[in-house]
Amino acid sequence: MIEVKNLWFRYPNGTVALKDITLTINDGVTAVVGPNASGKTTLLKVLGLLYRPTKGDVKVDGVNYWELSKGLRESFRRRIVYVHEKPILIRGTVIDNVIYGLLIRGYERDEAIDKAIHVLRELGIEYLVSKRTKELSAGEAQAVALARAIVLKPKYLLLDEPTANLDLSKRRALMRLLKELSDEGLNIVVATHDQLLAAKLAKYVVVLEEGRLVSYGLVNEVLKGL
Repeated sequence: MIEVKNLWFRYPNGTVALKDITLTINDGVTAVVGPNASGKTTLLKVLGLLYRPTKGDVKVDGVNYWELSKGLRESFRRRIVYVHEKPILIRGTVIDNVIYGLLIRGYERDEAIDKAIHVLRELGIEYLVSKRTKELSAGEAQAVALARAIVLKPKYLLLDEPTANLDLSKRRALMRLLKELSDEGLNIVVATHDQLLAAKLAKYVVVLEEGRLVSYGLVNEVLKGL
């Protein structure tokens, strides 16, 4: 569970991106929707422990990450994986990227490759396994970044516009896999402009506008009021 209480976030240039937000991220899939500049990406980065709140509290499993010692933060942060809207890949091949996090976590290379290929197959991109990242299209790069995150099986998976560059087949494969992972107990938060994606995939929805929480609740109840 991620608990957010009276959250404010101000950027160094003075822009206030989040204003007094209180909510709880429960089990299943939560969609964060709203227009451009509503605060969706900022909220995900705060939930992902990438941005420290200007004011207010964010607790993950009852723990305030920012009150931990630096020595404890690294291991705690592995509970959460955040995937940027614009994928950031390392040099090398697709398989190099997807196994990267597993190797850091101590997996043997052969086991890491097996896990990576399984996820690539589930996303319908196993054919990219030996392709170099500099040769990937925007959609392929997005799919690889998603595979690299999913293979880690974190407790919380935060996705910023995950379907933005995907073609229809990859989009369907991703939604199917996210549904399966959610059913297995993975907590997923998706920031999206796509209300159809939210309606099909999410259990809960958060609606933001100009940095404020407009609505939060079960997806069917919230979306029918928009």
